[in-house]
Amino acid sequence: MKYPALLPFEEILSQLDRFHTIIDVRSEGEFAEDHLPGAINCPVLNNEERARVGTLYKQVGSFEAKKLGAALVARNIAHHLDTVFADKPREWKPLVYCWRGGNRSGSMAHILAKIGWPAVQLDGGYKEYRRHVNAALTELPGRYSFRVIGGPTGSGKSELLRTLEQAGAQVLDLEQLAAHRGSVLGHLPSQPQPTQKTFESTIWQALRSFDPACPVFVESESKKVGNLRVPEALMDRMRASPCIALSLDMAGRVALLMREYEHFVAAPDDLNRQLECLLHLHGRENLGRWQEMASSGAMAPLVEELLKQHYDPAYMRSINRNFTHFPDARPIVLPDISSQSFAAAARALLEQD
Repeated sequence: MKYPALLPFEEILSQLDRFHTIIDVRSEGEFAEDHLPGAINCPVLNNEERARVGTLYKQVGSFEAKKLGAALVARNIAHHLDTVFADKPREWKPLVYCWRGGNRSGSMAHILAKIGWPAVQLDGGYKEYRRHVNAALTELPGRYSFRVIGGPTGSGKSELLRTLEQAGAQVLDLEQLAAHRGSVLGHLPSQPQPTQKTFESTIWQALRSFDPACPVFVESESKKVGNLRVPEALMDRMRASPCIALSLDMAGRVALLMREYEHFVAAPDDLNRQLECLLHLHGRENLGRWQEMASSGAMAPLVEELLKQHYDPAYMRSINRNFTHFPDARPIVLPDISSQSFAAAARALLEQD
């Protein structure tokens, strides 16, 4: 093969894991919105430089813009050669892409190939990758048999998914991928949610790694996890799948939630700000009482009251409306929240399948 090779994504897909490095040469802003799984960002034009070239193109003309762009690209590629790529051996095989597979990735791939590395350029760039992901997310969910774990808030669904994954099961943890726990209080204070495109990319990457012969365990999510939308075809497939009804007594649920939301236990003011989201549903009187309970340290009674008055009624409405097989769900009862209980539940589910 002559390098740099220009290959379409469908051809690259089968060998995506064989590239030693996937290089995204777009600006850091483009990279932050989404990128190929595992890619590193080595911009040939950074945010500011890209804006300068674009402005010059519009205000003066393409020749002056290309002249400035070429100088900037050459300097940036030289910098990457002196730093990121300095220790790469002759056999190093990089995949290079930009937005549409044009000048930015072409310049990088050309220089890498001239040095002697077997560089491959993605034909169509990120735009072609994104087209593939969009198409795949309408088709991939239909390949798999899902097992939907349902249960009211605090019943241990996320913990059971983690235990199943540790036991070797195929797990699609949408809340983990979305960096959100799926409820009005589900925002993780130390971790912002990814962009919608990144969320979809990570779902695509997870799905393509699964074996269609084995079940995939997933939680009974709603259409949105925080601010992110679950792809429609995946949501439809989940809602038509067999269900598992996980249950835990109220004391266990309260204890589990106190453990999982310890950041709110330690910072009641943060909890009170989040509780404002419930004002339109429960009124100022209820909200004021809950905020006073949080401020006074009555966290366990507060959690139990929120479960009974808000979360449980909302859960029952949602699960019965959206998951048609939930009335026939296999029951799994957790005696407590110990790791042994979750391990036993995971074993029971895996032995069944």
